[in-house]
Amino acid sequence: MTIGNVIGTPLSGTATRVMLLGAGELGKEVIIALQRLGVETIAVDRYADAPGHQVAHRGFVIDMTDPKALRELIERERPHLVVPEIEAIATDALAQIERDRIAEVIPTARATQLTMNREGIRRLAAEELDLPTSPYAFADSLEALRTAIAGSIGFPCVVKPVMSSSGKGQSVLKSDADVETAWNHAMAGGRVKGGRVIVEGFIRFDYEITLLTVRARGADGAIETSFCEPIGHLQQAGDYVESWQPQPMSALALERARDVAAKVTAALGGRGLFGVELFVRGDEVWFSEVSPRPHDTGLVTLITQRQSEFELHARAILGLPVDTGMREPGASAVIYGGLEQRGIGFEGVAEALAVPRTDLRLFGKPESFAKRRMGVAVSAAATVEEARERARTAASRVRPVRAKA
Repeated sequence: MTIGNVIGTPLSGTATRVMLLGAGELGKEVIIALQRLGVETIAVDRYADAPGHQVAHRGFVIDMTDPKALRELIERERPHLVVPEIEAIATDALAQIERDRIAEVIPTARATQLTMNREGIRRLAAEELDLPTSPYAFADSLEALRTAIAGSIGFPCVVKPVMSSSGKGQSVLKSDADVETAWNHAMAGGRVKGGRVIVEGFIRFDYEITLLTVRARGADGAIETSFCEPIGHLQQAGDYVESWQPQPMSALALERARDVAAKVTAALGGRGLFGVELFVRGDEVWFSEVSPRPHDTGLVTLITQRQSEFELHARAILGLPVDTGMREPGASAVIYGGLEQRGIGFEGVAEALAVPRTDLRLFGKPESFAKRRMGVAVSAAATVEEARERARTAASRVRPVRAKA
């Protein structure tokens, strides 16, 4: 079977099977996009009843950092494609699976290894590709962190675990008094155990963007790179709370952003959608991070684009044509859990959907935390400003509550 030329029938001997490692809200949307194309889907996560488990053909719960458990599951299920959706994965096991030709890893096993670790991707971008980045250093102890800041980095600065996502474990440091607290926060917020952080010098940027970059097969079969319109976003405590598309920027800054994104994704290789994060000041652009998969800020594309980031990823990994065109301006706003309980309910859904040209995604996570992302409102409008107002209004009307059985 050649993916892109033949897609089989799910749950049959001809099925095209795709396994997602990570079945949260982003993985759930990818699974839905794959199923619309007739793909048999397998969702894997570390906890039961994850959002992707609820829509996949089959779901499994394993510790994905355990190389033996990961390989055993892949050998048993025999997916054609393995698609990592989170950071906490035994990437060395994926590399061996790729070498043994058991399955194809998306975008590649090497890309997964590099991007799951901030040290790998930062060294690739700054030291091999010579892309502009913030000053940085790595530290594997509290004392080494103090030394790095006192030496080349200075204050203010940002400290992050080398393996984390969605701002977990991230801190902004303004003085020596913040260092120990930031170190402890990073140790608690990392995806895997291991005392190593990246400390970055602070860049005075005007705004931050996500440039969704797609590597997909063109008409001649060769890999081509295309870009979505830039996405702006608002962060709080390192986690996105709003995003909008398009983010206004100068023609030169956009050209430079696309050049950086094209270079880093070409170096990673493979097929699929990449979320490239960049800092922008005037016409200047700095590389920040890249994720080889749909990005949380890209949830806005559910309402702005002809093909959402999830549809783009599904099509690209299957070797199918993609269309990155935007239909209209739009915005997204996060709905937090607000309380800690299993099996919560949501009030105000009808009121939220009464906001013009607005939709909701309630993710179906089985357990709520005060600051856990439980849903998102997405809105379209004639302008970004109006779309942002609509999305914020809709999100504010959804009220997580303690549900009765």
